[in-house]
Amino acid sequence: MNIPITRRTALQVLGASLVTGASAATKEPIIRTILKDMKPGELAGGATLFHEHMSFTGDFWARLMVNMRAQFAARNPTASAPPPAPPPQTGTYFMEDLDLMVEEMRWAAQNGVACIVDGGHEDMGRSLPFLKQLAIRSGMPIVAGGGYYTHPFYPPEIAAMSEDQIAQELIRKANTQPLGAYGEIGSSDEITPDERKVFRAVSKAHLKTNLPIFTHTAFGKAASEQLDIFEEMHVDPKHVVIGHLGGILDPKAEIHKEIAKRGAYVGFDRLGGGTDARQVPIVQAMLDAGYADKVMLASDFSSVRLLKHNGGPGYAVTLTVFLPLLRKAGVDEKTIHGIVVDNPRRFLAFTPKHKHPAMS
Repeated sequence: MNIPITRRTALQVLGASLVTGASAATKEPIIRTILKDMKPGELAGGATLFHEHMSFTGDFWARLMVNMRAQFAARNPTASAPPPAPPPQTGTYFMEDLDLMVEEMRWAAQNGVACIVDGGHEDMGRSLPFLKQLAIRSGMPIVAGGGYYTHPFYPPEIAAMSEDQIAQELIRKANTQPLGAYGEIGSSDEITPDERKVFRAVSKAHLKTNLPIFTHTAFGKAASEQLDIFEEMHVDPKHVVIGHLGGILDPKAEIHKEIAKRGAYVGFDRLGGGTDARQVPIVQAMLDAGYADKVMLASDFSSVRLLKHNGGPGYAVTLTVFLPLLRKAGVDEKTIHGIVVDNPRRFLAFTPKHKHPAMS
């Protein structure tokens, strides 16, 4: 049947196409910070740290120290004793002291940080209201992570849940909370069955939300296996950072280059400590192999002694302590800019399937 095209019909069609075009325009990639969605270009004026911590509880820190000492003993059976745990902090834990953390964020901004990703979630005691107030008062754009850490810290119900049930919970949180990534998603020295289930669930949630993913490895252990799971679940590796690979102190960077060749980012996210000098040649090997666009840097900040308030380098430690070592090794400023400014923005940018919860 031929329907005559009247002027009114033509205008209606044109109007519909304009609406569709406007709708399509809103599907541009964004970086979801805890306060609002931002265009990646808005964060081009400084570094983005893809894995830090600004909110978890003193109780989690105490449990983490117990777990780390047990892991040390398991990895070093002939050692007399693991390193002593730091003395317990008295008073308010520093990641629950808003005034202190506001000052730390302002110092970080003064040292070139434009955005920080918080890698915490509920099993660490992370507080989204705290992070929101921190972002408002400090002016620092903060990307909130979500998900589950490692098996020893899972809530009890994870053991009884199926991977589809876990995925649905992760999707629900992404649609109702201002999450900008899934991370840090962790595995133990050997991935446990429940950790494997969580990795598969995170993969399913990613495919439904487009949220990028960054992981925790036990100093690089199970790195390839983590990526195997993501690829088996049809996650494009370009949306993944495999974390803590700086813990593999291999100057030839064999595993690092393997991960990058498969398309994922390589996380050097324990910077600002005693292994920095030994991580420089690993980063150089990555650059020499043509993988500058797959290098990601951060410090996984969690130490009270490193606070600027306490005379330490603060949250900008990656920029003020590690980058000078790269420069001394001959890495040029264009490459450094690409690593700390462009790479994390490209990783964090995604096309949202739902509006930012704060704007709904």
